[in-house]
Amino acid sequence: MDEDRLVEIEIKLSRSDDMLDELNKVIYEQQKKIERLETLYVEMLRRMPDRSEESGNAVQHEKPPHY
Repeated sequence: MDEDRLVEIEIKLSRSDDMLDELNKVIYEQQKKIERLETLYVEMLRRMPDRSEESGNAVQHEKPPHY
């Protein structure tokens, strides 16, 4: 009886190890994607001209088209 129980525990441990390895791979891939997205985001911000002040002021003083 003890031998069967030990085998069952070893099987569960092995499955847990496999699952942990798989989850680590998934986390690693997700981290790589996050880093790529952050890089793309920073690059997009860098390429966008800073028109927030110019366009913000122009819109405030401009009358809507229905006037």
